[in-house]
Amino acid sequence: MKDAAFGLVLALQFLTRLPLPFACPWTPATRRWAVRCYPLVGVLLGGLLAATAALLESLLPAPLLALALLTLWVALSGGLHLDGLMDVADALGSNAPLERKWEIMKDPHVGSFGILALVFLLLWKAALLFVLLDAGASLLLLVMILGPGRLAAVALLVLAPAARPEGMAASWKRDLSPRDLWLAALPLLPLAVLVPGGVWLCLALAPFLMLYGWGMLRAFKGINGDIVGTAIEGGELWLLLVAWSWWSFVTG
Repeated sequence: MKDAAFGLVLALQFLTRLPLPFACPWTPATRRWAVRCYPLVGVLLGGLLAATAALLESLLPAPLLALALLTLWVALSGGLHLDGLMDVADALGSNAPLERKWEIMKDPHVGSFGILALVFLLLWKAALLFVLLDAGASLLLLVMILGPGRLAAVALLVLAPAARPEGMAASWKRDLSPRDLWLAALPLLPLAVLVPGGVWLCLALAPFLMLYGWGMLRAFKGINGDIVGTAIEGGELWLLLVAWSWWSFVTG
């Protein structure tokens, strides 16, 4: 149980900017538990967003509430995954040979493709949040967007090869097995049943994962931390779109 607790703290420290000033051991056991806790971190963040929306929905019009939620959404993660998104976009947009793509991803400067990817991702997220709020969708859908969104990262870490023997993805991948993916998904199952549309959102994650994983392996021959972070951002955007489509179908 101690390793599980350390793993949860490690996952929160890595994936969020929540103040947790604890020093946790970095061992194979705590690493495995940290990865298993990725979706739990998403559930926690989704719950915070849903609670914030419930508190503010009577005070703010839907457009401002959507923007406030998106601002909090980015602040809670510190923009960590957005940084990875921009790096991947710059590398893909370069149409350069593979080694040059990796150099571009390591470059601390942001190029035009990265800026465009960031702007359009945030615009789409804000727009989809607005239409969900405007349609009166259940705020608990946010839990089933951020939780499975981080399950996408776990799936990549477990199933996809690391592009380099060094780096963040390689260190997290070490000692992982398919069992860790199943354990990571386990807490989402009861939530999928309880949250309206939750089962549909979990099922809809599969085609995104297959297409995204195939595209990244084709372009980069493996994964790194930036590609894993982009999977979280892309997975959340996809699930927002699916949530809007499902809610429109149900209420329409």
